[in-house]
Amino acid sequence: MKYTEEHEWLLAEDDLIVVGITAHAAEQLGDVVFVELPEPGTEVSKDDEIVVIESVKAASDILAPLDGEIVEVNEALIDNPGMVNEDPMGEAWFFKMRPSDLSPMDDYMDEAAYTDFIS
Repeated sequence: MKYTEEHEWLLAEDDLIVVGITAHAAEQLGDVVFVELPEPGTEVSKDDEIVVIESVKAASDILAPLDGEIVEVNEALIDNPGMVNEDPMGEAWFFKMRPSDLSPMDDYMDEAAYTDFIS
């Protein structure tokens, strides 16, 4: 698993990358009340704003961590956005993407580096 400075986690799953937000980010957001997801098939570029999260405290965006195509979204979040607070590192993933190039994954933090980053 890799981590971004925007508090996203990235998990390689075969040729796909699963993307969610960290427990730290979910805690900072507070109770999530709305999630807007991209359409599968959407081509994205690194740093595009592709998910909108609204909580009782703020609105936030999830950025594309890599160039590629969104191939699946977690529809369960639309009906139950509170999943983000309950299981941010598991069942509350946001989308799966097929990156055009995996090499930028090497630039992201591992768990130890992310732990240092948030402390």
